[in-house]
Amino acid sequence: MRHFVPTLAFAGAAFLAAITGHPALAQDRSIVVASTTSTQDSGLFDHILPLFEKETGITVKVVAQGTGQALETGRRGDADVLFVHAKPQEEQFVADGFGVERFDVMYNDFVLVGPKSDPAGIAGTQDIAAALQAIEAAKAPFVSRGDKSGTHSAELRLWKDAGIDIEAANGDWYREIGQGMGAALNTAGAMEAYVLADRGTWLSFSDRGDLDVLVEGDKRLFNQYGVMLVSAEKFPHVKSEAGQAFVDWLISGEGQAAIADYKIGGQPLFFPNAAESRS
Repeated sequence: MRHFVPTLAFAGAAFLAAITGHPALAQDRSIVVASTTSTQDSGLFDHILPLFEKETGITVKVVAQGTGQALETGRRGDADVLFVHAKPQEEQFVADGFGVERFDVMYNDFVLVGPKSDPAGIAGTQDIAAALQAIEAAKAPFVSRGDKSGTHSAELRLWKDAGIDIEAANGDWYREIGQGMGAALNTAGAMEAYVLADRGTWLSFSDRGDLDVLVEGDKRLFNQYGVMLVSAEKFPHVKSEAGQAFVDWLISGEGQAAIADYKIGGQPLFFPNAAESRS
């Protein structure tokens, strides 16, 4: 599985070469982007990728994974670009020589979602640590993605901020599912449980049932996204030119405007900030 994507790309290029005489054509015009599930589940890619592909002629295959899995995909050389949201891990990825350079792209925030019955009594607070303490004290059902994603990493950090050792404290009330954001929201709805979600996926989630946003606005819920080209020095098969074109477009005025224009019910799901990080 390690080199499945590059092998397919090579086979496609060879076939195209046989009928067109241009051996590099297929490789030059397509890239693989390993990305967090929230960019896919929120519908952002459905909005921005047609714009990018129309302008450049480069097609993008998205592999939607938790951020931890996406970074591992990059470490194996099985993607050309990473678009994820766990900045310390992203910076380590570059420092270890697997990525060329990391750029901020956009941000939104995390929200704590839960049943309207709110058994832990946390609705309306902006203190995420206090809310988690109340959930743990009440042993109220909580769904964790448990998938080493950016959202899972943020959740673990927030339990730590709340002074709770979740490995020691967890029990029947705490359920790790090892799946993406959409599945976690569905599970929380079925269990009448609390769950940490990125706002983009929450806004695009249509089957909310009895769930509602109960805690938001804490600065610790800030959620930054970044993009990186995988190193061709480490993996010579990486499509650097096409991959860099995607990175450059995302952080350009046009790409940033496309991100800002993506809304559901008049609400933006992401806020572009590439210019801020470079100023």
